[in-house]
Amino acid sequence: MRFLLSFLGAVLLSANASFAACGGADEPCSLDDGTYHIIAPEGPTVGALMFLHGWGSSGRGILRMSGMVRAFNEAGYAVIAPNGTPRNGRSGGRWLFRPGWPGPRDDFDFLVRVKNDAAERFGFDADRVLLSGFSIGGSMASYVACSTPDAFAAYAPVAGGLWRPHPESCAGPVKLLHTHGWKDAVMPLEGRLLRGTFQDENPLIQGDAFATMEIWRMANHCVNHKPDRFDIGDRYWTRGWDRCVDGSALDFALHQGGHSIPKGWSAMALDWFETNMGPASGQDG
Repeated sequence: MRFLLSFLGAVLLSANASFAACGGADEPCSLDDGTYHIIAPEGPTVGALMFLHGWGSSGRGILRMSGMVRAFNEAGYAVIAPNGTPRNGRSGGRWLFRPGWPGPRDDFDFLVRVKNDAAERFGFDADRVLLSGFSIGGSMASYVACSTPDAFAAYAPVAGGLWRPHPESCAGPVKLLHTHGWKDAVMPLEGRLLRGTFQDENPLIQGDAFATMEIWRMANHCVNHKPDRFDIGDRYWTRGWDRCVDGSALDFALHQGGHSIPKGWSAMALDWFETNMGPASGQDG
C-alpha cells in the first residue's frame, strides 16, 4: 500500500509538472487558437501581470523587457505575454480590438482563457491579474476594460487607448491607470488619422486620450470632471479621481517622453495595483 501511494504521488507530480512545463521565451504555452509566454517567480505566486505587445511584436519580445519582468517577479507576480493573431505575410502579431473588425479568433475571449489557463498551470489567483499593454496592446487592454471590466482585476494601458469613433459609453466600475507620453507622435494624446479622410464614412482614426478619460469618469460615476489629486514628480505628472463609485480607481500618468514604456513604469504600476487591490492572501497587510 505504501509503495502504491508513493507511486501514485509520483505520477501526480509528474502530471502536474508536464502540465506546467511551458513558459519563458522559448517554450510558449498553447491553447487551441493561440499561444502565450510566461515567467513565474521562484517563490509563491500571488497574481500576475498580463502585458500585450504592440503592433508587429510578440510575447517573446515582451519577456525581453527584463526590468519589468524582474520587478513583478520579485513582488510575487508572474508576467504573462500572449501572442496576437499573425499578420498575413508579415512577422509579429496584432490585436483585433475595434468593434466590427473580423479576425480568426475573438481576442477578448482569448485573453480571458489565457488568464485562466496560466492561473491553473502556475497556481496563482486568477482574480488578481493586471491587464496592461503597449501601443495597440494598450488599446486592446482598454477595449477589454470598456466591454467587460470584471474580466481582469485592473487595467494599465500604456500609449494606447480607445479609438474614434469613441464608444458612447463603457461598462463600469473599472480600475484603470492610463500612461502616455507628452511627445508621443505615434499615438499622440489627441490621436491621429491613419487611413482615409475625416470626411470618409469609415476612416481609421486613433482616439483622444483626454476624451477617453472622460468616458472612464462616466463609467466610474465620478463626481467631478476635474481631478481630485494632482502630483508633479520627477518622472510623471499624475492626475487621479477619487470621488467615484465604490470599486473603481482612475488615474492618468503623463511622462515627458515619446511612444515608449517609460522608466519607472513597473514600480509605479505595481504600487498603483497593490494600493487599489490590497494585500494578496498570505501577504502581510
